[in-house]
Amino acid sequence: MTNNLRLGVNIDHVATIRNARGGGHPDPVRAARAAAQAGADGITAHLREDRRHISDDDMERLAHQIDLPLNFEMAATDEMLAIALRHKPHAACIVPEKREERTTEGGLDAAGGFDSLKPFVDALGDAGIRVSLFIEADVKQLDAAKALGAPVVELHTGAYCDAAPDDREAQLARVIAAAAHADAIGLECHAGHGLTFDTVGPIAAIPTIVELNIGHFLIGEAIFGGLESAIKRMRALMDQARADATGERSA
Repeated sequence: MTNNLRLGVNIDHVATIRNARGGGHPDPVRAARAAAQAGADGITAHLREDRRHISDDDMERLAHQIDLPLNFEMAATDEMLAIALRHKPHAACIVPEKREERTTEGGLDAAGGFDSLKPFVDALGDAGIRVSLFIEADVKQLDAAKALGAPVVELHTGAYCDAAPDDREAQLARVIAAAAHADAIGLECHAGHGLTFDTVGPIAAIPTIVELNIGHFLIGEAIFGGLESAIKRMRALMDQARADATGERSA
């Protein structure tokens, strides 16, 4: 349990906008610097196999020009492992990846894919890279992550964020239970996917979650009010939710 809640800002979709027209603008590395100035605790970037947004050059520059911890999202492939081992990011989050999907659609099957994932978890860990697995809020997946030797899990919050109002509480309860189980078995618990100003509070209030990774929504909000403003507002909402939760527990 911790009162400190970190914010990782995913800058993938700055690159999506750049790639829509080509050239170098807007620059995701510039966005990462702006995120740092606005109060982000880390930068997340997903180098997909099809290079639809972040590029190899982006990863090179992020690894060597950004002072904040870099979280490299990657598929479990030999190509991505080689890139991770070359750049040595602070962390590598293994995610599922389908070429036809618009965004990551669900969590990794750590239980069903145990044997294929194990060499990647071991190789990353041996290189001193903190390994995270992006999984659903499911006890079986958490137990598999622990058995694989990954020190960190990131809970997929998409089902909670996308739920109809009458189902959202049930989806939140799943995340709360999963975060508690992660803490009980010695895993550091992160969360992310689909979080907005309206949905972040209840997730930020969960005391066993120590980091949220948020990207698409922040980049979208930046169009209307600037990236710094969007990140500062998200940071404030997270901090207030955690402070309120802590106050309730200590009262």
